[in-house]
Amino acid sequence: MRNNHIVIMAGGVGSRFWPLSTPEYPKQFIDILGCGRTLIQLTVDRFKGICPMSNFWVVTNVKYVDIVKKQLPDLPAEHILAEPAARNTAPCIAWACWSIRQEDPAANVVVTPADAVVMNPEEFRRVIANALSFTYKYNAIVTIGIKPSRPETGYGYIEVDTQAIKQSSVQEINEVKAFKEKPDHDTAEKYLKAGNYLWNAGIFVWNVETITECIKKYKPVIADQMDEIVNGQPSTVNSKLNEVFPNCEKISIDFAVMEPGAADGLVYTHPADFGWSDLGNWASLHDKLQKDESNNGAVGNIKLYECSNCVVHAEDARKVVLQGLDGYIVSEKKGQILVCRRSEEQRIREFSVE
Repeated sequence: MRNNHIVIMAGGVGSRFWPLSTPEYPKQFIDILGCGRTLIQLTVDRFKGICPMSNFWVVTNVKYVDIVKKQLPDLPAEHILAEPAARNTAPCIAWACWSIRQEDPAANVVVTPADAVVMNPEEFRRVIANALSFTYKYNAIVTIGIKPSRPETGYGYIEVDTQAIKQSSVQEINEVKAFKEKPDHDTAEKYLKAGNYLWNAGIFVWNVETITECIKKYKPVIADQMDEIVNGQPSTVNSKLNEVFPNCEKISIDFAVMEPGAADGLVYTHPADFGWSDLGNWASLHDKLQKDESNNGAVGNIKLYECSNCVVHAEDARKVVLQGLDGYIVSEKKGQILVCRRSEEQRIREFSVE
């Protein structure tokens, strides 16, 4: 446990959850489930026993640093890595891993988004412990693959090579054959029927030596930029960061490392079923909320009459009364109100900027 480190990516703006989530205060810092804990706090909670709080790291936008400090007061301040610009997940993860390696060259690292939901944290911890045991022994990357329950078109998929099983004590872990982009419905149906495809949860496990060597191999320019940021004099780190980081290639870790790594036989996956959702939209929130007999999910002091199939979030409002709605999203935050058909939720970004 001493060498286990957790990196939480918490820089997103969550625009699909407007008005609940705004660029000034995005969804990862909100109690979106109405359970008394924000999404980033729930993320920390589910890693209990995996590593001490002193080994947690958060990569976020510079404007969210004070929110992170407030919500995670036990997190070491020097472990809050404030990005001066959004450059996607590859530079974000590279910076975190270069920083961790300076403190702990033997580190075993889990990288996770801040805004996912896990309904079975005990099973989650079992899977993560398995993956960490694997990467402790092997020069390998493990990505957590969620067993699909439906032909979902909103997630990327992992194709599992069921014939190439790493000979180890962790028999659940299989080699990744390929990563697949978000499919159309017919393709998703085929993936589900085939049985060897998993949802890509964006949760990665590796030892720090493996990931730094992979980035050096597949993205040498980013590796050189991280060396420049991290290896300088302490007094020059911030100026180097502000100078170098915004010039990093804007690329995801999937394209930068996972896909070429899979082609080289370095990437494995651990199938999992622990009630995961990326909570990327109102539909996924509705799925995770407790529903009444009319399939309504609500957070706040909400009174519903003759309503069905609605998702309502108005925790700040004293009282909300709705009558006769079928299939609507209703949300209120700081005087901003959204009433939108669930079938039109892809337009919420458009509504929020007008």
